[in-house]
Amino acid sequence: MSGSDHAPAEPWAVGAQTPPVIRPLSLLLIEDDFGDVVLTREHLADSGLANRCDHAASLAEAVAVTESPDCVLLDLNLPDGQGLAALSRVLQRWPDTAVVVLTGLNDTAMGAAAVAAGAQDYLVKNHVDGHLLGRAIQYAVQRRQVQLTERQLRESRLQSRENLRLQRGLLPKPLTTDPALIVASRYVPGQQRSLLGGDFFDVVQDVHGAVHAVIGDVCGNGPDEAAIGVGLRVGWRTLTLAGVGKGERMRLLEQVLVAERPHDAMFATSCTVRISPDRSEAVIVSAGHPPPLIVTGKGACRAPVRSHLSLGMFPGRGRWQETTVSLPPGAGLLLYTDGIYEGFADDGARLGEDRFLDLASRLTPIGAPADYLTALLAEVQRHDIGRHGDDTALLLLTWT
Repeated sequence: MSGSDHAPAEPWAVGAQTPPVIRPLSLLLIEDDFGDVVLTREHLADSGLANRCDHAASLAEAVAVTESPDCVLLDLNLPDGQGLAALSRVLQRWPDTAVVVLTGLNDTAMGAAAVAAGAQDYLVKNHVDGHLLGRAIQYAVQRRQVQLTERQLRESRLQSRENLRLQRGLLPKPLTTDPALIVASRYVPGQQRSLLGGDFFDVVQDVHGAVHAVIGDVCGNGPDEAAIGVGLRVGWRTLTLAGVGKGERMRLLEQVLVAERPHDAMFATSCTVRISPDRSEAVIVSAGHPPPLIVTGKGACRAPVRSHLSLGMFPGRGRWQETTVSLPPGAGLLLYTDGIYEGFADDGARLGEDRFLDLASRLTPIGAPADYLTALLAEVQRHDIGRHGDDTALLLLTWT
């Protein structure tokens, strides 16, 4: 083999490994003694640690720094801060930053107290060289990153448990006794990585055999909206089982919303339905909510509903009226929130209510209610491809 066969590969050659770029650590030295500042910079230069070190001569000057450093080197004897009080101010200013105390006070008790208070390390100036300082900073930054990761994991687990509690509140089991009733539902939250949003629904049956259903949409998506949705859903179930009329129910639900909402701009739409014991008609009341679809094997059509103000939009001004519609034999009712049709279609425009109705009609030959909702949601999502971010709830009531 020729000598050229053993020549090292050029850095730009195919297959060559490019060494990773190491970002210099951003350091903030809070020290009022100029000699100690010069000495610390020399130690950093000798440490071999890639770093960019800024300097502040006081706590007031330090807290005015807008950038969040990777590590703060803190003296505990400053003109405007002494001991653990100075450490506390730094931790309050940068709660996610590693802090290394670099002081002239050789006090084991103070060192233990500083670490217990939140510092990652405690170094005495006369006992530090470049190698020790660089290693202490690296370890401090890594320990702080591990602590932050563990905290985020704990918060994630707590959020998961909270979401499960909200799920039980927003998506309850239907309270019915009719063996012929089939309740199918789907729920898709708008926020990524969220389990729930502000949409809610419920189904109950009264002692006379009538089936009552509600679907609602609290504006926005997040924990506040989900909590309000739980309160409205539980309130509706209680009022329904107590026999309160539908118009009065809307008025009382609005009072609950106004009393519990975190800000005055929050409102909710809602639609309630009472299906007669013989399943021949439905009485519908809408507070700014899209009308249900009457679904048969031959297609779907909108129920002719008279709608009025959303709950909480203009408190006390709602005039919610009942609309009675006939149900063909074997028909079902599809209740939904506006997230199902506010997404995008293939042409880039909004899907809209009319095209959603066409889609819902085209899929009605799918007989099984759960399969029908699955296909309907899949079609909407296939065209939207994740561009829309609102919550979506579907509730289909049918009878065998």
